[in-house]
Amino acid sequence: MSLLFETISIRDGLAEHLPWHQDRMEASIQALYGKRPDFSLAEIIRVPAEACQGQFRCRIDYDTVISKIDFQPYLLKEINTLKMIDDNEIDYSYKYNNRDRIDELFGNRGSADDILIVKNGFITDSSTANIIFNDGRRWLTPSQPLLEGTCRARLLDLGIIHEARIKSSDLPGFKEAKLINAMRNPEYSATIPVGNIYY
Repeated sequence: MSLLFETISIRDGLAEHLPWHQDRMEASIQALYGKRPDFSLAEIIRVPAEACQGQFRCRIDYDTVISKIDFQPYLLKEINTLKMIDDNEIDYSYKYNNRDRIDELFGNRGSADDILIVKNGFITDSSTANIIFNDGRRWLTPSQPLLEGTCRARLLDLGIIHEARIKSSDLPGFKEAKLINAMRNPEYSATIPVGNIYY
């Protein structure tokens, strides 16, 4: 199995936001293997006919080479509640295939739909997504996420969201939150009332 993977949204046959995925793949390979990849996502992704209507999830497993490309139909999972879980040792700086620790934490969510991981008092990510908070004036995202997601990077580049150091104790100052990732653009992601985020 390859060390890393990338998840790309295919909507009506088109691969979305490839420049940000390409940037992350190149940065990951450079950091972990000390080289630049010799492949381009725009060249290797060939959307099959059955994935040309609706939204599909394209998963690419890779290290210095591509080992697998898979397409699956995607149905957006509704998430309304988040349980905050502390883990001061967790590290997921790259999109590793090995998600054992995240899966273990997710198993402790109780009746909540998902978890929100808190590291050294600061909010990071859910089990599969970055998070953004609305303070009534603008959308803010934690400046210390576990993983710098491609949707997060794109929204920061476009000035739609802004970084901030957000502690779990800061939650009462926000009105609402949304989870974002490659498959969850803000316009499709449900709003989560801050009161639905709890320990």
